[in-house]
Amino acid sequence: MDFLAQAAAADSDAFSDGMIRVFVILVYFAILLLLGGVATTFLKKNNKDYLLASHSIGPVLLLMSLFGTTMTSFAMVGSSGEAFVSGIGVYGKLASISGLIHSLCFFVIGTRIWKYGKKFGHTTQVDFFRDRLDSPRMGLFLFPVLILLLIPYILGGVIGSGTIIQSLTSGAFPEWFPHAQPALTGGIPPYLGSLVVCLVVLIYVFFGGMRGTAWANCFQTIVFMVLGVVTFYLIAIKLGSDGSGPDNDLLTSMQNAIKNVPTTHTTRSEMSHSLFIAYMLIPLSVGTFPHLFQHWLTAKNAAAFKLPIIMHPFFIMIVWVPCIMVGVWASAPGVLPAEWYANPSENQNKVLGYLVTKHTTPVVGGLLAAGVLAAIMSSLDSQFLCVGTMFTNDIYRRFIKGPNTGNKIGLGKDGQDNGEPSVWVARAFIIVIVAISYVLGIVLVGKSIFSLSIWCFTGYTGLFPIILAALYWRGLTAAGAQAGILTMIATWCYFFFATGEKLYVPGTDWDILPVVPITFATTIVMIAVSLVTPKPTEQTLRRYFEK
Repeated sequence: MDFLAQAAAADSDAFSDGMIRVFVILVYFAILLLLGGVATTFLKKNNKDYLLASHSIGPVLLLMSLFGTTMTSFAMVGSSGEAFVSGIGVYGKLASISGLIHSLCFFVIGTRIWKYGKKFGHTTQVDFFRDRLDSPRMGLFLFPVLILLLIPYILGGVIGSGTIIQSLTSGAFPEWFPHAQPALTGGIPPYLGSLVVCLVVLIYVFFGGMRGTAWANCFQTIVFMVLGVVTFYLIAIKLGSDGSGPDNDLLTSMQNAIKNVPTTHTTRSEMSHSLFIAYMLIPLSVGTFPHLFQHWLTAKNAAAFKLPIIMHPFFIMIVWVPCIMVGVWASAPGVLPAEWYANPSENQNKVLGYLVTKHTTPVVGGLLAAGVLAAIMSSLDSQFLCVGTMFTNDIYRRFIKGPNTGNKIGLGKDGQDNGEPSVWVARAFIIVIVAISYVLGIVLVGKSIFSLSIWCFTGYTGLFPIILAALYWRGLTAAGAQAGILTMIATWCYFFFATGEKLYVPGTDWDILPVVPITFATTIVMIAVSLVTPKPTEQTLRRYFEK
């Protein structure tokens, strides 16, 4: 009887703990919706303000929105899971180099994009390429590629949010949501958690536009940075405790936590030099992200870029180090459920949520859940707004209703409701893309967020030579850019379906990533075709290359 009473009490406590975490998450969602509502009161009734916040974002808000946009489920859920599978080398091959290359892209790409966008009225990447290359139909080449590459990026957020909510709400509804794994019993299932996250983001993006998105990103960046450090501390203390007395200090706890970690996970001995170097190309993808492009255009002036360029590497360190160390500690036997070690790749997305649930109090667990969701949602909102902007500006207004479609939100060119609701068209397209991503996320819920993101980044890195050439090489032609895009598509598809995540250089034992030959092939074809095809008009070249 005593045993039954203890079991009932344990079930009751688990139920209560799970419900507390659910409540905290719901409060966090309510705050985000409130931010979107407040931003609506500052919204000017025109597309420029809705899509670009009227170029009014200062350095602090720009730093927070840029960093929040680049930190996704890949950075928190994905990095912890990949560190559980592959070890500490994950930090070296991505996080450390990303901090430097991202800042370099902000300086080399972002500042020039802002300058031309402010001067010529660009709203999207396609806008820029269309004007720079004198190619009215450039959008038909670039738009579908950017959208198709963005879907797996969104997909990672959808999968990550559903997985983390299920882990962190375990025990909340044991009768409604039973699960084969005891650690996940009673947790809100991924299909429901992902749906709620998508709906919350859609609502505050729809009503707040870019201003609401920037405010939400700033708030969420603060949340996930602070709570990420708290997560690291609490999990380190618990894993490093010997159980014989008071908790150890942080350094001693970290030393204890890593004692039983396999040596393969404490070094990068299992990762070749060639593969490690190949990963250095992946962060270049940030230079072609369409959602980041749109954030660059919101800057108040060029000086606003100084703070993001300087602080971005430090912010990456603050977020990535805790997440990766937690994943490394999780590889020690006994830290996670035994069955997870048999198939680490299938369970890697669950690692962070499980450790937070097991080693923190319910309230702290709920707050930490909000922190992880903040990282995910701070990217989803920018991605959602971006796809709507591109469709409205580059397809709907260009090819369907014509470039003279009005500038009023929900109104026609004369300011009256005459059937030209361009922003509502953007919102409808966003819903379509989100619906596709949501369905795919449910189907692919067990897939590695890390791998999905790497393939997405590979495609964007393949486009990097084209945008770099557009900004710094007078000789780039529309035909050269289009040939480069088609080359990237063809090589990306070939490696995705034929080789997998890595390949070997013929005649050597070097293993590299597909991003290397994809980027190389795109560059060669772009240059070769540009050398033999007509260049943009001299007037266009003077606009972009003469002071």
